[in-house]
Amino acid sequence: MQSIQINGTARNTFGKKFAKAARREGKVPCIIYGGGEEKAFTIDAKELNQLIYTPNSYIIELNIDGVIERAVMREVQYHPVREQVLHVDFYRIQEGKAVAVNVPVRLTGNAEGVKVGGKLALSARKLTVKGLVEFIPDEIVIDVTPLQVGQTIFVGDIQRENLTFLTPATTAVCAVRVTRASRAAQ
Repeated sequence: MQSIQINGTARNTFGKKFAKAARREGKVPCIIYGGGEEKAFTIDAKELNQLIYTPNSYIIELNIDGVIERAVMREVQYHPVREQVLHVDFYRIQEGKAVAVNVPVRLTGNAEGVKVGGKLALSARKLTVKGLVEFIPDEIVIDVTPLQVGQTIFVGDIQRENLTFLTPATTAVCAVRVTRASRAAQ
């Protein structure tokens, strides 16, 4: 899995007043937890954009005042109107412990159903998987070549070694939809 480094500054003041002041300065209040301890810090909002506004998932190396912490992003809170990032939660990666991560899905191949006029639809852009960090892939690649018109690939149909899918098995990942052109071809 890809990693990205982000710099942070430790904080020891809390509350609504501090959070508003930090946001005015272009900082985002954050917390990292896991392993029995919590650490509060702030990150520059511009530096956080490269992590949030991307389809990729990353292992984040947080440099908090010179101390490196490896983590995954757990939750992001947004302002309901301005879509400004208000707060970010990170989960510390611990050696030998499984971690849950959203991994992007990439489709490969040319579906048989598309060749006769169907339309390929991707329903789930990311799937939640759980496993040791060294086994989590950058993306989940799914070959759609055998799909016929009206067929669907579900999460339960996907098998990967050393990974457990936390997304429900009945969730559709992709399907070849029926179109007027495909009805005429039948």
